[in-house]
Amino acid sequence: MPQGQNKPTQKTIAKKMGLAVTTVSRALKGDPKIAEATRVEVARVAEEIGYVPDRAAQRLRTGKTRVISLILNPHDEMLGFSNRMISGISQSVAGTDYHLTITPSFDDDDQLAPIKRLVRNGLADGILLTRTSNFDERVRYLMEQDFPFLTHGQTDFSQKHNFVDFDNDSFAYFSAKRLVKKGSNKLAIILPRAQLTFHQHLRYGFMRAVSEEGLEHVIPDNVALDSPPEMVKAWIKALCAERKRGTVFGFVCPGEACFLGLHAALRDCGMQHGRDYHAVVKTSSAIVEQIDPSLDRVFEDIQEAGRFMGQNMLAVLKGNTDYVSQYIQKPIFSFGID
Repeated sequence: MPQGQNKPTQKTIAKKMGLAVTTVSRALKGDPKIAEATRVEVARVAEEIGYVPDRAAQRLRTGKTRVISLILNPHDEMLGFSNRMISGISQSVAGTDYHLTITPSFDDDDQLAPIKRLVRNGLADGILLTRTSNFDERVRYLMEQDFPFLTHGQTDFSQKHNFVDFDNDSFAYFSAKRLVKKGSNKLAIILPRAQLTFHQHLRYGFMRAVSEEGLEHVIPDNVALDSPPEMVKAWIKALCAERKRGTVFGFVCPGEACFLGLHAALRDCGMQHGRDYHAVVKTSSAIVEQIDPSLDRVFEDIQEAGRFMGQNMLAVLKGNTDYVSQYIQKPIFSFGID
């Protein structure tokens, strides 16, 4: 706006577009009763003229912050996880009067501290969590506070809550079965840390396949998905040193970083993919496909998960609290050359 001119308001948008102020207000809030084309055009004009909602006034009037906060646990297991998650959630809130804030939370931090700060100070209307544990203290606290939240990952609480998750049980089971079909006779998997819920889901699926096939298997107890590369390399060297003649390893890799570490370590041991070992890799990118197109891959759509999380959170914040939404994404298998 030129210097000295008043700050643009919803009335400014309405006058420019020839719409009623109430229509503009509802469009900016993402009201589904307003045509999508109108909502998109209102959002475009609002951005064009520099309209910014007066959130302080909104909060005083409604008691709402119009903020959704993502508590993000950064990790390297799935390459680009954070960017894809943020992108998906951002897409779901685009064109609404909600905006997304990000709070990083690392493993050695007090996991409850940022949650309590947001809730006690009224800094957000809803909270999104990642990297859940079986009896997650963050989830327990939010349920006790009756505060809107949604998780990426499941818990073992008897009280149901909204979540989006990936079917890690099926991923591990069908990946192990695939490795047997490719000729592997000793299976292995590197799991996340034991306190994370998807640790048990991966383990259950893997062990179910191992039990059905009656094969040798190995699950390292001193190496996890987030272990340093040196630890992974030391484990692989020990595994190769104990290898019996005729053994063909089969690795279930729950992330690209896991495979890249294994691949480097196995190469150093003189092991060749397709001859001495096979692998099935869970991916969220095209990185491993570029490295070896013959690799068996299973795609987890992190961006889609983010969109579902954002859409569900918006539904809850708009009053759709009569149901619990629990969505589990199915693995998308992309097999290489047999």
